Formats: sequence, structure tokens, C-alpha cells
Amino acid sequence: MLDALTGPDLTIDHVRDAHARIKPYIHRTPVLTSTYFNELTGAELFFKCENFQKAGAFKVRGASNAVFGLSDEMAEKGVATHSSGNHALSLSYAAGRRGIPCHVVMPRTAPEAKKAAVRGYGGIITECEPSTSSREAVFAEVQAATGAEFVHPYNDPRVIAGQATCSLELLEQAERLDAVIAPIGGGGMISGTCLTLSNLAPHMEIYAAEPDQADDAARSFRAGHIIADDAPVTVADGLKVPLKENTWHFVSHFVTDILTASEQEIIDAMKLTWQRMKIVMEASCAVPMATILRNPDVFRGKRVGVIITGGNVDLDKLPWIKG
Repeated sequence: MLDALTGPDLTIDHVRDAHARIKPYIHRTPVLTSTYFNELTGAELFFKCENFQKAGAFKVRGASNAVFGLSDEMAEKGVATHSSGNHALSLSYAAGRRGIPCHVVMPRTAPEAKKAAVRGYGGIITECEPSTSSREAVFAEVQAATGAEFVHPYNDPRVIAGQATCSLELLEQAERLDAVIAPIGGGGMISGTCLTLSNLAPHMEIYAAEPDQADDAARSFRAGHIIADDAPVTVADGLKVPLKENTWHFVSHFVTDILTASEQEIIDAMKLTWQRMKIVMEASCAVPMATILRNPDVFRGKRVGVIITGGNVDLDKLPWIKG
């Protein structure tokens, strides 16, 4: 059973099964290109636009795979999770499609747009302080009270297999890629990317992108073991959580490198992408472009898949608008 798996147990067959399972509930998101960004970076960039995904983020893939993979008996009491936003609203979306409850623990500082989306999909929110320790402690209380099935935001093999379907589509949509880059927080998307590419395109380089101010994954990668920050502060609100054992397996075995960018570089890349590509994306999704611009020699001359992970932005609090 999927719920009994660990990260190392996952195979490409789990990814293909997940893609078939979630197909009725997700979009096959487009891949866009930009002459401007190609000229600016010296690379050919192919943007996999999960900001156009159901619920506005790639996380609906993993959430849907987990929810629709539950037996009727397991699903009866609903699902529960802790999340800063996109997994929360994605799990609420999937649970709503199956007609089961969804209990969510969210930091009180999470963007109001994401809280509103969770409630709009029927999720039941309990707030916590903005730290990993607080969210896990409050979640334990919620789960004990509800008996709901825990669907971890990223350290869950069912979720990783679902996220892996994004790069499965990307391989079909953009041929002959040399590398793929995606943001990294807890590592669900990058783990799914590693799972797919290590099986279907083992020659491909896999880069993760992270804020300077929340660089625990980069430090873990260099140290050879997980280093967890409890409450980093960054504009990239979706990338504040630490790696766990299942995602660390993929990061430590398959990632080529983890690159970082400053807060201003992230904001500038976000604004530039909005201006030039006319797409709404979150600050967390701008980190890959920011790291490409910071490290042009790494990507110059290559065909690079860039995963834009979500578009749930609080339009009243855009980071380049002061005051």
C-alpha cells in the first residue's frame, strides 16, 4: 500500500499510477517560453506553469494522489495537515472533490489569500505560531481530536509520487532538456522531480533553488545531513520548512546542486517575470529565476526546465510595493 511506503521504495510505476489516478482532478499545465529571458540568461528556458494548476499550485498533484488513494475506511474521518498555504488549499480542494473533511493547521502569518482559498474549498483552519515546532505541536492536537488521516505536505511518499507527475509531463512537453530547476523548501517537488528524472532521464542535471535567508537545504546538502531551521524569515513564504527523511533521500542522492538568491534578487525576478511573461506567480516560484540570473555560467547554453510552482499571491501585499 502507498501509505506504507518510504521514499526509497518509490518507483516510476508509482508515478505513472499517480498520474492516472489524479488526471480527472488536475490540469496538464502549459510550458511557456520567453525570448527575453533566453537572451537575458543565454539559456533556453522552458517554464512549466503550475501557477495555472487547479488550486493555483503544483501541490494539488500530491494532495489528490493521497486523497484518492485512500480506502473508503481510511477516508471516513477525513484528512489533516499542517501547511503555510498551498498544500493546505490543495488538500482542501482534493478532500472536497472526494466529499470528506479536511483539517488544516496554518501559521497565523500565512497570506490571507491562501487562508481564504482554504476556507473556500471547505478546509477547517486552526492557526499556530509561525515556526515548525508550533505547527507540529498544534497539529498533533488537531489530529488527536479528529482521528483524520495525516497527509504530510512533503514527507509523504503518496505526495512525492503525485508531485513527480509534474516532471513526467514536462519531459513530454519539452524535448532534449539538459537540466531542470525547481524551488526547494521541504523538498516535495524536488523529490518528485528526482524520482521521475532519475528513472527516465538520468543524464539530466537537477538543481534546487532556495532563499539565502532560508538556506537550510543548501547547508544540509553541503554538510551531508539534515540541518533544520525552525523559523526562517523570507519573502518566499512557501520555502520556510525543513527537509525530512523521505525528501532528504532524494536530495542527497540525485540533486546536482542547491543554489541560493537574496531577498532583493527574488523580488526582482518575481517582478520581471510578471512584467515580461504576464503571469502571476508567487515569490517562492521566483527563486529559480533569481538563482539562474545569479549563476549565469551554470545554465548558459543549456535547455533548462524551470518549474513555476504556484500563483496564490496576496495582491494587496506585493513585495515590491512599499508601505
